[in-house]
Amino acid sequence: MSTNVAIKTMTAPQLDSLEETLVGLRTLSASLEDDGGWVDRQLQLLAEADVLGWIIPSDYGGSGIDQVTLGAGYERLASACLTTAFVLTQRNAAIQRIVQSSNTAIQQELLPALCTDSCFATVGISHLSTSRQHLRQPAVRAHLSGDRVTLDGQVPWVTGARFADILVTGGTCDDGRQILIAVDTAVSGLELVDPVDMLALNASHTGSFRLSDVRLDANRLLAGPIEQVMKQGGSGGTGSITTSALALGHVARALDGIQAEAQQRPELEEIHRALDVERQELSACMSRSALGIGVGNQPPPSAEQVRQGANSLVMRATQAYLAACKGAGFCSGHPAERLLREAVFFLVWSCPQPVVQAALREFACLDSESGF
Repeated sequence: MSTNVAIKTMTAPQLDSLEETLVGLRTLSASLEDDGGWVDRQLQLLAEADVLGWIIPSDYGGSGIDQVTLGAGYERLASACLTTAFVLTQRNAAIQRIVQSSNTAIQQELLPALCTDSCFATVGISHLSTSRQHLRQPAVRAHLSGDRVTLDGQVPWVTGARFADILVTGGTCDDGRQILIAVDTAVSGLELVDPVDMLALNASHTGSFRLSDVRLDANRLLAGPIEQVMKQGGSGGTGSITTSALALGHVARALDGIQAEAQQRPELEEIHRALDVERQELSACMSRSALGIGVGNQPPPSAEQVRQGANSLVMRATQAYLAACKGAGFCSGHPAERLLREAVFFLVWSCPQPVVQAALREFACLDSESGF
């Protein structure tokens, strides 16, 4: 990933005024996991900073920033609070599917309210791409008849499920085609399943929905029926730069911790400097990937290549932070132990098989020339 070519990340006015918001998010993040709460106050801060309208077109009251600026924004937010940034990406993933839809009626209905914190949308589509693909029967079955759509099954991994007004999800028809649809969570037959107890990010309230003969008007369809609906015109899906942006923001948070430790132990400056150079190089690669810019005769980095590098770095940087803190960092509640637990999330979140395989090979030192 290393390159001598520097990419200056584009910025927008929406990012220039984020500092006060980031301070607020950092302050709130310390107790977020302890009280079992939800990011309602954090979402208010994002609304006040106009962050909630980042990906919504100006016709509907948003700012519609470009993908490179969006990635830079996600990095900054994740450096302050990974949970908040993650919840925002799931909200935005739902909004992106609405924006990309040809269903103008539902865009007019939902997008203006989604510029504010008065309406919370989330997404449950992992079963259409990476999750539960090994099952013989689809996780969610869809049946279309006239102007009706019926859904049955279970939607896994829904962030903020308990607080959602709109769920963007999908299902598989008998002929193998798939749909995406916007579901009002008050609809009959939609049952909330309590969130699982995870290693970290429990304040994201990630759980699942059980669908029992959920009947919806076909005018709620966002896409399909079509083969592999998740590959149709979407950004922000599996293996996208969004996940890498959050990983690099988390790295920045760990590096802040190492730098603080280095004030008492100057030998840590070398460690901090090396990791930070790698972070900046990966951030530049992420921008080039989004812009489709190569270096010399090399093609642009793929989203998967950037993700592999970001996953590797976030694991190493958070472990370095824990090691720098010594025994204190191993105690529950210390920032280092929390950041390390949160970093493990990137090994499983929206992780394509090539990225998983690259991580496994790194753990097993299969691509290393070192030996005993």
